[in-house]
Amino acid sequence: MTIPGEGLVSIKLPNAKQHSAALDILIGEKRQEFDDLARSEKRVLIQRKIAQLVLIAILCASEIRAQEPSAPKKESSVAADSSIAGKQSAALPGPEHRFWDKKNDWLFAGVGAARTLDYFSTLNLRRRGGQEILVTNDLVDNHAAFAVVEAAGTGVSIGASYLFHRSGHHKLERWTSIVHFGLATTGGVRNYSLKTAHPKTTP
Repeated sequence: MTIPGEGLVSIKLPNAKQHSAALDILIGEKRQEFDDLARSEKRVLIQRKIAQLVLIAILCASEIRAQEPSAPKKESSVAADSSIAGKQSAALPGPEHRFWDKKNDWLFAGVGAARTLDYFSTLNLRRRGGQEILVTNDLVDNHAAFAVVEAAGTGVSIGASYLFHRSGHHKLERWTSIVHFGLATTGGVRNYSLKTAHPKTTP
């Protein structure tokens, strides 16, 4: 190409490959911009939808709470309080009955009566020449001391029943008196049923 006053100037025009590469780069940049714009718009749309769902949920919850009557709330609170109190009372060990109830009164009276029977039957056995097995004959012959032993046996039986009562073993509490009553009564009846020991006479 010739320019007046300048001489020959060579101008290189881009070939087809360079033009195509530049076009591809431009298209790629525009596509990237479009993708970024689409992602941002999609992100904004998702955030808007989430905000709408949260708002709808809050409104629904407020409407449901406003429609609930006040009485069931009180009943539910009372039921919850009673259930908590029931759990606490179940966790705390407590007696199922009073210790000095009617049944224990009869059992303790039976134990005392059985020990009284044992006292008089043992004295009768000694008067007939019999020998006491559980305690010494000297103790039985001392009537006051033997009466103290019989009363102490009754007291120990009642004390054992009380310990079982405090620890929650109510069946053992009852059976202590029942077994004691049975053994003492059996011993008293046996003492009366023994034959009189006659002393040997020398000719």
